[in-house]
Amino acid sequence: MNIASKKEPLVLLLGDVVCFVVSLWLALFLRSLSVPSEALFFTHLVPFGLLIVAWVVIFYIAGLYERHTILLKTKLPGILFNTQVANAIVGVIFFYLIPLFGITPKTVLFIYLVISFLLISLWRMYGYLRIGSNRKEKAVIIGSGREAEELREEINNNDIYNVRIVPKTEDPSVVIVDFSDERVEPLLADLYDLIFTGVNFMDMHEIYEDIFKRVPLSIIRYNWFLENVSTVTGVGYGVLKRAMDIALASILGLFSLIVYPFVILAIKLEDGGSAFIAQERVGENDRLIRIYKFRSMTGSDEGKYGEGGATVLKVTKVGKFLRNSRVDELPQLWSVIKGDQSLIGPRPELPSLVTLYKKEIPYYHVRHLVKPGLSGWAQIYQEKDHPHHENAVEQTREKLAYDLYYVKNRSLMLDLKIALRTVKTLFSRVGK
Repeated sequence: MNIASKKEPLVLLLGDVVCFVVSLWLALFLRSLSVPSEALFFTHLVPFGLLIVAWVVIFYIAGLYERHTILLKTKLPGILFNTQVANAIVGVIFFYLIPLFGITPKTVLFIYLVISFLLISLWRMYGYLRIGSNRKEKAVIIGSGREAEELREEINNNDIYNVRIVPKTEDPSVVIVDFSDERVEPLLADLYDLIFTGVNFMDMHEIYEDIFKRVPLSIIRYNWFLENVSTVTGVGYGVLKRAMDIALASILGLFSLIVYPFVILAIKLEDGGSAFIAQERVGENDRLIRIYKFRSMTGSDEGKYGEGGATVLKVTKVGKFLRNSRVDELPQLWSVIKGDQSLIGPRPELPSLVTLYKKEIPYYHVRHLVKPGLSGWAQIYQEKDHPHHENAVEQTREKLAYDLYYVKNRSLMLDLKIALRTVKTLFSRVGK
């Protein structure tokens, strides 16, 4: 049994597609106030079908198929509105700049976008949540600490989960156990007897990782690394990842040259200083690498944060835009081609901070088992208090939990997911 059904993304996808198709029929009906003929409907369904595929990809990039965040009612309307704006732009480009199908449905497209937004909103906020709402099972958590409390709060405040956490005095059908807690050991015999009553047992930390997409640091010991982390992920993955890095970084690097003169001119006009800075960072296997960036501060940041305090520098006006849009990192594409970095991987840190974090955070250096990247798992999931090259031990401790998740689960599919979510982050300018 799963706390959140693994079929959830598929159910959501099918519901979205149905809403899109029904919206087309309703749009054609409202356009002429008559039932659309079969020929008219299918004439529009072919091009709109291609658009639906594109819109589903936009939904995916926006995180609308993420199992533990997509249905939070407080966030959903804003996310849906933003994605529908993106859908509208894609629809206009598709029909008016690439007129391959002989139709330019101005009114139909407008009506369609309005209706689909309403139907998708109703489906996501009310329709889906009704599925299985009467089948919630009672669960108890046998464990304590921050992670147990985070799980309890997340599950009981989010309607997508098919259980609710109840007091231990009630009769549960699910028991979530922290098997790493030594205080649980004396209870194991009694828990074993419950197996014969039909009770399901689940490992608390497996659920925590599945829901929050980070490794619970409380279970990190030497044995965890021996069981879950390997420097060998298969020759195929390494070769394909490197080939993709070279191909994509070369294409993006060449196209990025177009903006170089404008960025250099903007930096020069603001304060007349150098357009580029060079920094040492810690790369794979603790090897020092040198990266280049467009300068976004009043001077060249030497990263002396761990040696007597932060460097006294301020972000410039131009630099603020460069950072928000990530344009300041474009020169790093050449580091990817060189092989010092990858497009996807844990972000490389400054040597002085690595020295500090190795002392303060156990197992911090394990993130250096893999090649650092321009974007990583922590960058798309650690939404609050994301450390940005400053002395921030607690925030970096949480960042390590996300980095370890990536190190444990890295694959081409995970890299693709990070890449798509990074695109969404760039367009929404929430990256830090």
